Amino acid sequence: MSPSWVEHAIWWHVYPLGFAGAPVREWDGTSLAEEHRLLKVVEWLDYALELGASGVALGPIFASEGHGYETVDHLRVDERLGTDEDFDTLIDRAHGRGIRVMLDGVFNHVGQSFPRFQSALAGDSDAASWFHLDASGRHRNFEGHDELVALDHSSAAVQDYVVDVMQHWLGRGADGWRLDAAYAVPPEFWATVLPRVRERFPDAYFLGEVIHGDYAQIVQRSSLDSVTQYELWKATWSAIAEQNFFELSHALGRHNEWLDTFVPATFVGNHDVNRIASTISDERHLPHALVTLFTTGGTPMIYYGDEQGFRGVKEERVGGDDDVRPEFPMTREQLDSAGWSTFHLHQELIGLRRRAPWLHTAKTETVELANTAMLYRVHSGDNALHVALNLGDDTVDYRISGEVLVGVASVDGGRTMVPAHGWAVIG
Repeated sequence: MSPSWVEHAIWWHVYPLGFAGAPVREWDGTSLAEEHRLLKVVEWLDYALELGASGVALGPIFASEGHGYETVDHLRVDERLGTDEDFDTLIDRAHGRGIRVMLDGVFNHVGQSFPRFQSALAGDSDAASWFHLDASGRHRNFEGHDELVALDHSSAAVQDYVVDVMQHWLGRGADGWRLDAAYAVPPEFWATVLPRVRERFPDAYFLGEVIHGDYAQIVQRSSLDSVTQYELWKATWSAIAEQNFFELSHALGRHNEWLDTFVPATFVGNHDVNRIASTISDERHLPHALVTLFTTGGTPMIYYGDEQGFRGVKEERVGGDDDVRPEFPMTREQLDSAGWSTFHLHQELIGLRRRAPWLHTAKTETVELANTAMLYRVHSGDNALHVALNLGDDTVDYRISGEVLVGVASVDGGRTMVPAHGWAVIG
């Protein structure tokens, strides 16, 4: 069971290297710690709080070779971002505002410059036990990326190392871990490591990155608190972009089943996918995705810039992630004025969620359904709301009544009329 504080968690997800404008590819390894780029996150904590977030989920901040996911030292802040003292400042300023901090742990693989891998290549048998090396010295990699050296998770030394790393940063004030590529790690590894970490830090939260599969079974076998809900992410943008709410209805049914076991981490954007404002080309329908995110069960995550309607498309090439991992402006005044309406919509929907904390574990029931129109009831115990969505060119007349809490609709007797391309949450 997740720590109790997670019930109220809403994460602002930041990819620090991009956010702070650190060099990712054209970097010669020279220390840039004196630039203290990690402190830029500190400068935007009040903005995150104003948005309605209660936590900052950081992408990789540890020493790495490039984009952060080829770690070379899990116990040292990347010198492009700053110092351990900058991390301490971030924790202190965040906690002083009641903001939790989650770190990104890359424990499936390491970079080729990882010292023990270099020792293994030099013939150190103890170091070699950390990896999958064949007779010729070739290593197993992660999904065909040779620069990402897969760890041998059956190794007791690797297990001890991950426990030590997790406890080190939790001891310095982190509140939880996002576990990168958790789907590629045997669940038994997490089931061995996480209970040991929880012995010292019972209030820590562990979120696994999982894309496909039986989420509930993975959570149960691994002892993770939660996993990333990629199925609902895909169904949300796809149903809206392709005007096929049947896909979303189906995904919400599966989502209900997983809520019986755990509370998924829900999102409409992250550092690995196209921006939601680019995926849904009709800007009139972007709110429909946000409404779905904030009115369904789960722990919502907002990828930095999505709250301002940032656009960006991921491409399969070197540097293809740059468009979705941009540098954030230095000041609020530098943000595009057109983005603030999306920011305020986030605030409005987060406010609704704050007033109805039961939405964290709420289940969803489809009431009316067509390709371009959907009415669903979200409920938990005696609490319930209706969410009415309309992607079409005509007003949709739904057979419900109540108070319009958010959005625009006309209520007359036992009917609610949602205008073309509109939406509403009905109490």
